[in-house]
Amino acid sequence: MRLQLGSAAVAWLALGGEAVASQEEVKSNRVRNIAIIGAGAAGSSAAYHLRQYADEADVKVNITIFEKTGRIGGRTLTVSAFDDPLQQIELGASIFVAVNHILYNGTKNFNLSIGSNYRVASSQDDVTAIWDGDSFVYETTDGTSWWWDAGKLWWRYGMSPYRAVNLVKEVVGKFLKLYEQPYFPFRSLTARAYELGLVKITAVTGEQFLAQNKIDETFSRHIIQAATRVNYASNLAYLHGLETMVSFATDGAMSVDGGNWRIFDHMVKTSGAAVLHNTAVSSIGFAKDKTSSSAPKYEISTRSAAGEPEVVETAFDDVIIASPWQFSNIEAGEGVIKHHIEEIPYTKLHVTLFASPFKLHPDFFGLPPGTKAPSNVYTTLAEGEEPKEGAEGVGKTGFYSVSTLRMAVNPKTNKTEFVYKIFSPKPVTPQFLSDLLGVQVPDTFTATTEENGGGSSQNSGVDPISWYYPHWFYSYPIELPRVTFQDPILGSGLYYTSGIESFISTMETSALMGMNVARLIVDDAAGISRAAVPGANDELIVLRCRSLFMDTTSLIRVSRHARFRNEEEMA
Repeated sequence: MRLQLGSAAVAWLALGGEAVASQEEVKSNRVRNIAIIGAGAAGSSAAYHLRQYADEADVKVNITIFEKTGRIGGRTLTVSAFDDPLQQIELGASIFVAVNHILYNGTKNFNLSIGSNYRVASSQDDVTAIWDGDSFVYETTDGTSWWWDAGKLWWRYGMSPYRAVNLVKEVVGKFLKLYEQPYFPFRSLTARAYELGLVKITAVTGEQFLAQNKIDETFSRHIIQAATRVNYASNLAYLHGLETMVSFATDGAMSVDGGNWRIFDHMVKTSGAAVLHNTAVSSIGFAKDKTSSSAPKYEISTRSAAGEPEVVETAFDDVIIASPWQFSNIEAGEGVIKHHIEEIPYTKLHVTLFASPFKLHPDFFGLPPGTKAPSNVYTTLAEGEEPKEGAEGVGKTGFYSVSTLRMAVNPKTNKTEFVYKIFSPKPVTPQFLSDLLGVQVPDTFTATTEENGGGSSQNSGVDPISWYYPHWFYSYPIELPRVTFQDPILGSGLYYTSGIESFISTMETSALMGMNVARLIVDDAAGISRAAVPGANDELIVLRCRSLFMDTTSLIRVSRHARFRNEEEMA
């Protein structure tokens, strides 16, 4: 079966071109067919900015988006508490911040209401705490003055909080230059990271970067590591310094009422792209009889519900792969991918949503009977606890966070209940929930579906939990120190966005790479040249990055050896 999506030649004739038109006129009036694989943050942003840049440059584009699911937004999605569409809960990427220019401007351009869909406090005296498995190392109460919290931090940690905030501002300031000329657009992410001085930060662990900048170890472990665990399921010893700073950059956290996916949905609609939902791409190859050595065209095949390949009739001038290659199951034809796509490990994060009339129980946290337990608990490692990598690094707490998201009305009882969200490296168990709530949860309750990532469950016969929704994501890469990154260009007219995830993994940075690729495509089509960064030399930069990585890798080994030796002496 062949899918007809349009013809560049027919489109040109429809524009009224004359048979005697010059080659330059034909080139300028020809419609560029562009395929985007994936309608998440990167793919949606690519489509939106392609339309914007193409219109500005008078480049005619026909955009087709192939999306293997039935929705827009990728890892941004909401679910309905109690299966009620009026009670939306953010399951995926929950927040963005004011310095996220693309997302924040999207809410303004699309007139989307900003709310706090990710967490609504049930009362003004709710407590948010950080727990190390033994005790609460920090607590704050909703509604208290900022100066009171600042005073408590200063009293306990000295100048470290102040230094950390300034360090975040400095690092974020460097990153934001990626949005501006001459750093934008970029064909080499490695080169830009080096030019902006960011590889010195990605080359070391968060633990090392904080120590280098005189941030107290206790403050780093108590406060900053709680942020890296809830945001990236990682301890400071196994997360590079740049992502550590991103974890702590939470000023002005917000979300879109109804779900953050709405930003990307509006981007796609505004782009005018044709969207093929529930359509998985199975292969990318050179189009037969439609390829020149200077400008190849690409043929795309999709996978039908019956498993049979369907060849798309249109030959594409440009293809944007806007999802992690290793999860795409796409076969590339011989010679199509000229620059190897690195496979990087991703974290498997379990997200559990549930509703209950019961609050978190103080016994679970070792609090005295009758004590009020915190409503929101983030976790860190206890002093002396080994900071292991991946799921094993969760430590004695067993989870990364549990939050009271909001109050919701149970439609069966018409009573208000608490809606909770748990981040954990493994599925939660009935015993864990029983201990957490202080009430017995049946052993048969928390059945999950590993094949599809989880699902909704109504359990009217279970009193402690009235609504339950388990899910899991390959949420983000394991962000180990590194100094080179996947570049966005895989071949002539072939682009890749997910390489930025090992640099910084957020909705905003995925959208930034989509915007970057869109700019590169339109610049090439319109013959637009841009000034290079002064003194830029990509080959020399790569060599310097490799040398830097060898130096810092050695430093990391020495640092860890010294830390473990010190712990053994203390023991």
